[in-house]
Amino acid sequence: VQLQASGGGLVQVGGSLTLTCAASGRTRNSYAMGWFRQAPGKEREFVAAISRSDGAEHYADSVKGRFTISRDGIKNTVFLHMNSLKPEDTAVYYCAASVYYNIRSEKYNHWGQGTLVTVSS
Repeated sequence: VQLQASGGGLVQVGGSLTLTCAASGRTRNSYAMGWFRQAPGKEREFVAAISRSDGAEHYADSVKGRFTISRDGIKNTVFLHMNSLKPEDTAVYYCAASVYYNIRSEKYNHWGQGTLVTVSS
């Protein structure tokens, strides 16, 4: 499966942004999908994941209540809706696909290119 992430940009503190991950190749519904991010000088960290079948979701504590992950089965697309953005949300965001619904990056074997989100104060 090939993944293409988009939607990043510059936004002010408290603003909103939606990231999109378009999947091609094998049907996206064969995979659980996740979003990860990497801030400058930091390791890549888990943000959110959605299961491949029952729509179960999981979030990092740092984004819980502010971010929402969703998927569109018809358009083979996964979204990350980000609200109440903070400067610490500034990072390159990556979407990824895995056979396993989990939060560990090493379990994801398909990755999109990153999209940069910058939150200005």
